Parts: sequence; C-alpha cells; structure tokens
Amino acid sequence: MKKKLLWVAIITPLILLLDQWTKYLVDHKFYLHETLNIIPGFFNLTYVRNTGAAFGFLAQADESWRRYFFLLVPVIALVVLIYFLRRLPEKALMQTIAVSLVMAGAVGNLIDRSRFGYVIDFFDFHWQEVYHFAVFNIADMAICVGAGLLMLFTAPKTSPQEESPHVSRPL
Repeated sequence: MKKKLLWVAIITPLILLLDQWTKYLVDHKFYLHETLNIIPGFFNLTYVRNTGAAFGFLAQADESWRRYFFLLVPVIALVVLIYFLRRLPEKALMQTIAVSLVMAGAVGNLIDRSRFGYVIDFFDFHWQEVYHFAVFNIADMAICVGAGLLMLFTAPKTSPQEESPHVSRPL
C-alpha cells in the first residue's frame, strides 16, 4: 500500500497544482474570451468560463440545481475512485497513475466550481476556422488520460476464442 500511496501523493498534487496555477495565470493575464494565437490555424489560448460539464454539457440547465449537481458528482466520483484505488493490487502501477490523474482532474475542476460556479478553460484546438474542438484545461486532460489508461489497463483479458463467437472452420 505504501508504494501506491507514494504515487498518488506525488501525481495528484502535482497535476492539481499545475492545473490551478495555469488557471490562475489565464484568469489574471487574459480578459474573458481573449485569444492568443499560438499555432496559426491549429492552436490558441482562449479564456472561457464553462458552466457546464465536458463540452459544455448542461451549461444551459437551470442554475438552481446545476451548481449543486456539479459539486456533488465529483465528490461521489472521488469516493468511488478512492474505493477503487484501495482495492488495486500494489503492483498495479498504471491503474494507480490513472486513478491519480482522474482524482487530480476532478478536484481541480471541483475547486473552480466551488469558488466561481464555473470552470476556467483555455486550450483551444481547431482546424483553420472550420472546426473547433471544445476548449479545455489541464484537469480535463488529466481526467481523459486517466480514464483512457484505466480502460486500457483494466480491460478483461480474453482468449482469441472468447473474442468472437464466430470461429471460422475449414470445410
């Protein structure tokens, strides 16, 4: 358990501090909706405030319940993640790192929501001016990378026969 906790104690605060520091810089150096072009036609830093979830989901929902919903969901997720982390074997390094990333991201966005009622986002990827990906932050990246690692490294192991019920046989 000590090795697992060491990884969590290093990764989670490191990502959380990086997330909060970058959001602080954007909030104090940019005006709302200000854009700094970094790679023309591909990447900007753009200061936006996301009152919804990922990709602005529920951003237009009634404020009377939306704020409490977005404060409660990360707390529940953290409880589930801690439970999952405790059940991981000591040697499950990638899963431990993944859970640490998701926890850091959840806490980072929870801090924003509890302080401001919104999340500060600023990474703005786009293709020319035709397609814009949703603007996001370091906490969002940590959640996505962590969730991807969890899916990759906790997938059930199956034999080739179990993968497909249709096994081709020679005639």
